[in-house]
Amino acid sequence: MEAQLAELKEQVSLLQKEVSRVSDEAEVRKVHFKYGYYLDKCLYNEVVDMYADHPDTYVEFLGSRYRGKEGVKRLYNGRFQQSFVDGRNGPVRGFLLDHIMMQDIIDVDPTGTHAWCRMRALMQAGTHKSVRETHPRGHVQWWEGGLYENEYIKENGVWKLFRYRYFPFWHAEHEKGWSLTKENYIPWPSKTYPEDPLGPDEIIEQKMLWPDTRVVPFHYPHPVTGKKTNDDDLRAPHYGKDASTGDAPLTLALPEGQSRPGAGNTWTSEGSVRVLADLVQN
Repeated sequence: MEAQLAELKEQVSLLQKEVSRVSDEAEVRKVHFKYGYYLDKCLYNEVVDMYADHPDTYVEFLGSRYRGKEGVKRLYNGRFQQSFVDGRNGPVRGFLLDHIMMQDIIDVDPTGTHAWCRMRALMQAGTHKSVRETHPRGHVQWWEGGLYENEYIKENGVWKLFRYRYFPFWHAEHEKGWSLTKENYIPWPSKTYPEDPLGPDEIIEQKMLWPDTRVVPFHYPHPVTGKKTNDDDLRAPHYGKDASTGDAPLTLALPEGQSRPGAGNTWTSEGSVRVLADLVQN
C-alpha cells in the first residue's frame, strides 16, 4: 500500500510539473502575441511596459543592441514612435504596420522562470494614398519577413520580454516583389547613444538583410539527433562556392558583461534535450 501511495505521489508530482510547463509555454506565447498586437497599433508605451526591469534586458535589431529598460525606451518611444506616429502613443490615420506572428517554438526551463522562443513575423506596412502629403513616409507600401530568437523571464510571477533578438530577413516593395529589392533596404545604425540621441547602446556584427540568407541560430538542438547545427551550415555562400567564402555565421551570444550561470547544463523533457546546453540560463 505504501509503495503504491509513493508511486501515485510521484506521478502526481510529474503531472504537476508537466502542467506547469505547458501552462508557462502558453503564457509565453500569449505574451509575444500581445506584444505583436500592441506593436501593430504603435502602442509603444504598452510595448515598453512588457519588458523586464532586469538590467540584462535588451533588444537586438539591425546590427545593434539597445540595452536595459532605458535602451528599450529609446528604441520604441524614441526611434519608432517619433518616426512612425510623430511621438503619440497609438496609431495615426492611414499608416499600416501589421505583424503576423506564427510558427512559434517555445521552451521553458524546469525552474519555470526562463523561456526561449523562435517565431516568424510577416509584416505588411505602408501608407494610404490619402495621407501621402501629410505623413513623412509619403505614399509607400512594403512587405517584411523576419525571425525572432527571444528569451523571456518571469518577474514577480509575471512573464516578461527579456532578451529580444529580431532579424528582419527580407523586404519587398509591393509592386516589384522581393527579387528587385535593393541591398541594405534599411540603413544600418552608424552612431551610438548619446552621439545619436535615439541610437543604440552598441553596434554589433550581426548585419543580415536580403539577399543575405544566413540561418538565424536555433536555441534548440535537432529534435531527433540531439545535435547542434554546424556553424558552416548556418552560412550562405554564393551558389557553388565553399562555405568558408560566406559571411561568418550569426550567433545568439550575449553582450559583454552578461553571463549564463547554467551554461553547460542540460535538462530534459519528453525524452529529448529542449535547449542547447550553452544557452541554459539557470
